[in-house]
Amino acid sequence: MLIADDLDNLLNILPEFIKKPLNKHCNKKSLIEIVMDLGRRPEARFPDGPEYLSTTNISWNDLDFCIKKIPQFSGDNRSGIECSLHRISSIKNRKGNIVGLTFRVGRAIFGTISHVRDILYTEKSILLLGKPGVGKTTAIREITRILADEMQKRVVIIDTSNEIAGDGDIPHPAIGRARRMQVSRPELQHQVMIEAVENHMPEVIIIDEIGTELEALAARTIAERGVQLVGTAHGNCLQSLIKNPILCDLIGGIQYVTLGDDEAKRRGSQKSIVERKAFPAFQIAIEIHYRNSCIVHERVDKIVDNMLNGTAFPLQHRQFKMDGSIEIQCKSSYLTDFIKYSSYSEKNIDKPIQDVTQVFKSSNNHIIFSQVLNHTISNLDSSMLNRHSYIRLYVYGLNIQQVELTINNLSLPIIVTRDITKADHILGLRSLIQQSSKVRQFAKFKKLVIYTIHNNSINNIVRALKQIQNNYKFHDTNWYNLCLRKNDIELDALIEARHAIEKIIFLYKEAVELLPRNNFIRKLQIDLVNLHSLNYAILGKASYQRLLIYPR
Repeated sequence: MLIADDLDNLLNILPEFIKKPLNKHCNKKSLIEIVMDLGRRPEARFPDGPEYLSTTNISWNDLDFCIKKIPQFSGDNRSGIECSLHRISSIKNRKGNIVGLTFRVGRAIFGTISHVRDILYTEKSILLLGKPGVGKTTAIREITRILADEMQKRVVIIDTSNEIAGDGDIPHPAIGRARRMQVSRPELQHQVMIEAVENHMPEVIIIDEIGTELEALAARTIAERGVQLVGTAHGNCLQSLIKNPILCDLIGGIQYVTLGDDEAKRRGSQKSIVERKAFPAFQIAIEIHYRNSCIVHERVDKIVDNMLNGTAFPLQHRQFKMDGSIEIQCKSSYLTDFIKYSSYSEKNIDKPIQDVTQVFKSSNNHIIFSQVLNHTISNLDSSMLNRHSYIRLYVYGLNIQQVELTINNLSLPIIVTRDITKADHILGLRSLIQQSSKVRQFAKFKKLVIYTIHNNSINNIVRALKQIQNNYKFHDTNWYNLCLRKNDIELDALIEARHAIEKIIFLYKEAVELLPRNNFIRKLQIDLVNLHSLNYAILGKASYQRLLIYPR
């Protein structure tokens, strides 16, 4: 990473007894801010903690010495140094006199957003979340430069506090070719946001510190006009934004809905529920918890829905390592351990992350399972023979939160789904299942097993979930027996078939055409297809016959 901080410009404002120890300090390059409070010792704050710079207390003369070298403070008690990114904030007493100064060091760090750089190419609106001082402004400044210089977009910055592009009439070079609109008073930020869209025809608008209801409304208006937004907001995570009544409109807002009796029974929930009100203004959210790592939510609408429903949702953790590589890990919100998903170097950061398999549509409108990236099928991880996949369970007439809590406590490989078309099994109250002919007819048509219990007690739910798991283990045992005493070529064919069934047929409901095999190996694949109760067909001539597997 390349760091430009212009620290000498900031130190020249300070009194000599503060400037000298800072110039000699070994951690000078990591300085965060300098604090000068009347009647107290001057303090320097570093990532490791604060340190006193002198035994002399700050006097009125010391404060006046600094104030004379600083441009006039604005309405939000902030000022800056021209052509630099440093920020000076003041603390005033009741009479309006300045009794404290905070000198915040501003740095342009090039390469700080390498681990989320591929997200910029999606051209979706991005919201950065994090507590103060975690690096949101530094990240948004680097995003601005990449969008303006490397991606050649028309970028306009709404710079309310002059933190992104620095103080003065000439913007700091760290923002590249992007244009900057300054805001005369903080309460007018929302008006300048709308003015930027109407007058300057931007493709991207950069907003720092969205904090009022009017600014959130302006952001939604800009998003509805087709302009990409990149903004920051204070909040440790996406959940805190949902609970914020002022800023929740950024992610679609929430509303209370009263369900009918039948719908409440079908969902297994109370009649009064909370739902997302509209489409989010930001489609992607990035939670910055540390300077070199973050959590990315690529589908904010789906994540918010899952949070409001109380169901599990995926989390994507990205970390920039010291060797220049970026590691991406995925986990479920209900799991404790991360599962490594992908890792790639900074050299190919611009390329989208690719899955293990690549598929494409043929003229017959079904998927041909033809290529495996980075390695052949024979080099697939042998742990696939023993790995477990999750059972998708549809709950009817039961308390979904209670069922999910039981699954979590028992650590069962079961995921509760609210879409019956994606379910592998159905669990419900016997009395309600008997009354619902639609559920029974759907289960019969899709060949789904319905598990019923007499009442909504914990013991009955536990007993039913364990029975579902035991039946699932039966399939895993059959898979193990199917792979027993098979050579490498036969295992390759079985792994190919199982990979196609679980990764494509179950997820995307698409037919899959496997690679050509001889009669004996093709019969092994057919046994696996029958194990999953799927339909199949044999295509091609005798010397080039291959299996076509259909979804249920």
